[in-house]
Amino acid sequence: MTATNSHASPSLMSRLVTAILGIKPVFNFAKQRARAMMVKRAAAIGVDWPGEVKALRSRQPSELGPDQKDVSIHPNWEAELAALRNDQLVYPDYYVRSFHAYEEGNLGWRPAMEADVAGKTVHAKIWEGAGAKGDRMLRKSYYDVVKDTISIAPRQILDIGSSAGHSTFGLRSLYPMAQCTGVDLSPYFLTVAQYFETIHNGMPPVSTSGLAVKNLVPVGTPASNSAPAAKPFSPIRWVHAAGESTGLEDESFDLASICLVMHELPSDATRKLLAEMRRVLKPGGYVAIMDMNPKADIYLKMPPYILTLLKSTEPFLDEYFSLDLEQAVWDAGFTRPSVTHNSPRHRTVIAQAR
Repeated sequence: MTATNSHASPSLMSRLVTAILGIKPVFNFAKQRARAMMVKRAAAIGVDWPGEVKALRSRQPSELGPDQKDVSIHPNWEAELAALRNDQLVYPDYYVRSFHAYEEGNLGWRPAMEADVAGKTVHAKIWEGAGAKGDRMLRKSYYDVVKDTISIAPRQILDIGSSAGHSTFGLRSLYPMAQCTGVDLSPYFLTVAQYFETIHNGMPPVSTSGLAVKNLVPVGTPASNSAPAAKPFSPIRWVHAAGESTGLEDESFDLASICLVMHELPSDATRKLLAEMRRVLKPGGYVAIMDMNPKADIYLKMPPYILTLLKSTEPFLDEYFSLDLEQAVWDAGFTRPSVTHNSPRHRTVIAQAR
């Protein structure tokens, strides 16, 4: 049975799932079940979810031992959070709610410190046999489309919804001469991103499996020790702000990237975000969007049980799937966009500011 259709109202099954999730005990069970499935999948693909999170939390190597069920959070985290956070920011209503099976949504240490392991786990099955490399492969597929579509290397890049920095680091590696700015509504995620940049040059800490480092090897990194050392990247500017109201200067960027963000937004916020991107982009600048493809077979044929678990962690999925994104891009002041299916589940949409 079809789960939902692009540019149309949610299907009967999708509306039924939404109604069922309105029952709090069912919603809580679905969230817990979805999380349990992710942690189990992580172990199956060789990702030590609890170990890597402990290492990040304590800022110690992940060889902490299985007997340490919990570790104290390193005091520097709170100090760095306070320095980066914009205390004047008023969070949009859509943001202060449960996301991704976290009751605190994105406003907490647990979701921020699990972003890396969660990304590797969620994207493990995009390509058969990809496992923990799936996240890296997905991001590279996006960067390849961007590189092939944009003829001139951008010098000023804006990454909206930078999360723990994965997309920002990838863009900086793709265009090493550019100055990158990462914007996110969660100061917790930004603090983790800043830590990755400062301590590990844009890569997460080494895990016992080694997968964490492999996951974010910069594009174009020399493959052998005999190759010349790469030129140090310019520092990233991390900004705690909403994507639809960044506070950044008019016409100051050549490229605005929105990677795996829009499926987490209500459609009204998406339209405002696109308008903001048009404001901050120079004439002829590019907006690049990579996200779930509503027309992908996996979503069109998704079983009701899996759909329920997915929607329990993605509250605005129906709005995203029913939005005509190409038309919304045009309406915001961009050219008719190109659309590339960069994975069996994802699309990349690129347009220029008119």
